[in-house]
Amino acid sequence: MTEEIDQETEERYQETPRTYSGALLAAIAVAILLGLGGMIWCYTLSGQVAAQQRAQADAAAQNTKLVAAQQDTDARLSVATAALGMTQKQMDTRSAALQNREVRGEKTTALLATEQKQTAGQVAEVSSAVTDVKTDVGGVKTDVAKTKTDLAETNNQLTSMKGDLNGHSTLIARNGAELEILKHKGDRNYYQFTLVKGVKQPVGTVSLVLNRADSKKSKYTLTVFSDDKQYQKRDKSLNEPLQFYSGKAPMLFEIVVNDVTAKNTVTGYLSAPKGSPEPTVIAQR
Repeated sequence: MTEEIDQETEERYQETPRTYSGALLAAIAVAILLGLGGMIWCYTLSGQVAAQQRAQADAAAQNTKLVAAQQDTDARLSVATAALGMTQKQMDTRSAALQNREVRGEKTTALLATEQKQTAGQVAEVSSAVTDVKTDVGGVKTDVAKTKTDLAETNNQLTSMKGDLNGHSTLIARNGAELEILKHKGDRNYYQFTLVKGVKQPVGTVSLVLNRADSKKSKYTLTVFSDDKQYQKRDKSLNEPLQFYSGKAPMLFEIVVNDVTAKNTVTGYLSAPKGSPEPTVIAQR
């Protein structure tokens, strides 16, 4: 019995190394497999790390580019902002200028409107004045035409009388209107006078004295003083030319009396030729 137990124990001892050897081999195989797997995993992991590092480097490079681009964009934005600010300022200035110009334009328009109204009023006044002037001119033309007609009629009414000296005939004026016609002819100079009996009266370049006046018969007598000579005209009638010569180069003068009053006064005029000496006015003291 004991021998059987010993034999079994010995057989067990012999079988144990074989079992340990197989387990070791298995362990070694597993270790090798694990090592290979570890190496493969390490290789794979190393590749992934390298790829991640390359991606990270690319990302860093891209980030650098982005940063540079961002900086460039910021710079451009800053310039654009400054330019925009300047442009806005210019636009504000331009807008203010336009507003001021618009205000001035409105004021100018209002001023122009006022001036136009004033000008229109002035034009209306001038037109009215011109119309009045035209009316006045028309009236003046009518008056001138009438005056010419009256002058022509009066001229036709002027009387031609023979003088008392050698029968010389001349136009005479019988009243103030006819005398004005004679003056406008411009052929001679005329000096009106009023003589009082006995008073020596200077008339033109001569002097006259009324000696007698008869209002009933319209007769008179007067004396003419000229060139240190005397000429007496006796019993002369109204509107009769009394003629005499006077001056260094003798020229024909005429005296016409138009009225004889009851107060020994006569009125008339002296007719002197053009070119005869003008009367000298002596100042009274």
